[in-house]
Amino acid sequence: MLAVHFGAGNIGRGFIGNLLFHSGYETCFVDVNREIVDLLNEKKEYRVVLAEPSQEEVLVGNVRAINSALNPEKVIAAIAEADLVTTAIGPNILPLIANLIADGLRKRVSVSDKPLNIIACENMIGGSTLLKEKVFEKLTAEEKAQFEGRFGFPDSAVDRIVPNQVNEDKLMVKVEPFYEWVVEEPKMVGERPVINGITYVEELVPYIERKLFTVNTGHALAAYFGYYFGVETINSAMENKQISELVEGAIKESGEFLVGKYGFDQEEHGKYIQKILQRFSNSYIVDEVTRVARSPIRKLGSNDRLVSPARQYSEVVGKEPVYLLKGIAAALMYDFQGDEEAVKVQQTINGQGLEAAIQTFTQLVPESPLFKGIIEQYQQLKKQK
Repeated sequence: MLAVHFGAGNIGRGFIGNLLFHSGYETCFVDVNREIVDLLNEKKEYRVVLAEPSQEEVLVGNVRAINSALNPEKVIAAIAEADLVTTAIGPNILPLIANLIADGLRKRVSVSDKPLNIIACENMIGGSTLLKEKVFEKLTAEEKAQFEGRFGFPDSAVDRIVPNQVNEDKLMVKVEPFYEWVVEEPKMVGERPVINGITYVEELVPYIERKLFTVNTGHALAAYFGYYFGVETINSAMENKQISELVEGAIKESGEFLVGKYGFDQEEHGKYIQKILQRFSNSYIVDEVTRVARSPIRKLGSNDRLVSPARQYSEVVGKEPVYLLKGIAAALMYDFQGDEEAVKVQQTINGQGLEAAIQTFTQLVPESPLFKGIIEQYQQLKKQK
């Protein structure tokens, strides 16, 4: 069985590639990083180390790689014969591979009538749906009709912390023990791929929001509060009682609306929250707060990890999400000069005022019950500085 995987970075190798190997796949990585591509083709294997006391090591083999910038025709040929296509390249890069995938699917229909699933394993809602949209933009009306029933783009939710790392062995990846890969089964075509570690579900949105508004929300707030209190790493931030209480308070608020909205078992969700907090505290994963906090404009977006759970909490629970609002305020205060988006946020606040910045970056209107709360929390944090 052949899996073509776009993205030979740490998540691609340490998470998706690892599971594919242990499910019996040969994995063909597609990337533009010449060094990593060449090393994969030379070594044909790499190590994955668990970030825990045992430091358990796993050898992932049966791999090769294609440089898509130098050899696009080889990528097209690989897609034509693949049993599965996956991605882990980042939401912004997905549209950039649409041409290659469209050409690969064209070649495939000329040589085979075998169905194929393309799963985007990205940190976003509706990654596969977005990829399908961009691929279908490249097709004729006739091709769209032909591809619709033959190629599936099931959305997925993925969760595994893979920190920034520099290793002497360029292919080795250190990952946390915990992982979750949930795939929406109704959007699949043909036989369901048998992959150890995938959970297939009928409806994905509840699981995406559970992950996004617990893990991503908590991780971002550990970073923004950590930066505010002058702490350098996520695990160090979680050792600070004040920060850990703020983070826990926020994801408990998001948990309250998730249980109310989707009917998750309250006790089980409470255990899920505690597991997430333990993951952030893992001393074997040293992740800088400035890396996790990066791109605050995206994270302050109306449908992203800070504003969306605050808004939904207000709507579902009917109360003010104090901890989430404080987190939004901390994100607005994030002024790391090495982050272009952080600089832009500060320029907007200094040049146009806080209220204008809140409207610009969160899309909340001044009449929103959350708007005043963000201002109050921001002013409180400013006073305590």
